[in-house]
Amino acid sequence: MSMPAAASKSPLATWRTPLVIMVCGCLIAMIGFGPRSALGFFLTPMSEANHWGREVFAFALAIQNLLWGVGQPFAGAIADKYGTNWVLCFGAILYAAGIGLMAYSTTPGSLTITAGVLIGFGLSASSFTIVIGGFGKLLPEEWRSLAFGVGTGAGSFGQFLFSPLGVYFIHLYGWQTALLAFSGILMLILPLSLALMTPRRAPGAPSPLAGQSIKQALSEAFGHRSYVLLTLGFFTCGFQLAFVTVHLPSYLIDRGISAEVGGWTLAIIGLFNIVGSLTSGYLGNRVPKRYILSFIYFARALSIVVFVLTPPSTVATLIFGAVSGLLWLSTVPPTSALVAVMFGTRWMTMLFGFVFFSHQVGGFLGVLLGGYAFEYWGSYDPVWWLSVFFGVLSGLINLPIVEKPVLRATPQPA
Repeated sequence: MSMPAAASKSPLATWRTPLVIMVCGCLIAMIGFGPRSALGFFLTPMSEANHWGREVFAFALAIQNLLWGVGQPFAGAIADKYGTNWVLCFGAILYAAGIGLMAYSTTPGSLTITAGVLIGFGLSASSFTIVIGGFGKLLPEEWRSLAFGVGTGAGSFGQFLFSPLGVYFIHLYGWQTALLAFSGILMLILPLSLALMTPRRAPGAPSPLAGQSIKQALSEAFGHRSYVLLTLGFFTCGFQLAFVTVHLPSYLIDRGISAEVGGWTLAIIGLFNIVGSLTSGYLGNRVPKRYILSFIYFARALSIVVFVLTPPSTVATLIFGAVSGLLWLSTVPPTSALVAVMFGTRWMTMLFGFVFFSHQVGGFLGVLLGGYAFEYWGSYDPVWWLSVFFGVLSGLINLPIVEKPVLRATPQPA
């Protein structure tokens, strides 16, 4: 399979084959998503060491989720205009600085700056969403849906790898050394980003597409009913994922289950999400994407109901992790593919960034409400049931989405 014109004319095209691009992009997604997914294991030791309530750590990570979402459209627009690799490098440096400086955060304010602001903006520029945008520009059209699934699955493998690794590092070396180790690993993103270099604009692209401004792209997208529905539905994904990632380890400890089980549960979520993401990406070329999304949201709501009502046990927890993993980030391939179907890839990273902003607003509320619910009621149950409600709502919201390119005065290529 030959590369698109944009990549084939690059001086790096002799080694930047589709396979190399996918492998490097997947490694970036894995490294970028891993440390962030393991931060929940630092909640208890950091809170105990600094004599904080759980709401302090929850607030910092809530800010992280919110700023990740706020920065995502801007990072996406810069990547679309100036190149994916530069954005990835900048984000990795911010991310690594935030993780490393968390080890020295001894006040709620400093934790908010490091774990919240630095990591939040760093993630917006170095996460799998930027990788997916690069895949959309550099890989042939028939590869995209599967590549989006592979890239998302790679991020999940990072969760599978880093969750038990985080528990192991904390147990063996202490939580501060574990954070510094994660910071060093993140710097591997810098050399890997060379494979995802994208041009400022595709050579030879038709002028209507190349000439579409950011303002025109945004006006077109937010005037499109299906894009708005897609954006609203993605809120639930962030709410559920962020709440589970941050609060599940402590929730399990409260129910008499060890931290190690929490680590393996998040690892199993990451492992099974590889299967879920690949399956979702594969089905995206064969089944209407809106049906895939609706099924995922309905199934998540049902799985949460069963988990909350089942007596606590290691087996029930691991089964919940496996089911959650199949449904975890499997929303990303159909969601990102729908953006490409509707609007093409010229501003895809930015437009998917706005959809992802909704995801992170949900993440912000999921983490924050989890912390405050526990402090107020001494239980996470209200947030679990809110997750069920949002799951059903998003399942309904995605059904009316129309999977067709937006109508334009002049035809534009995907």
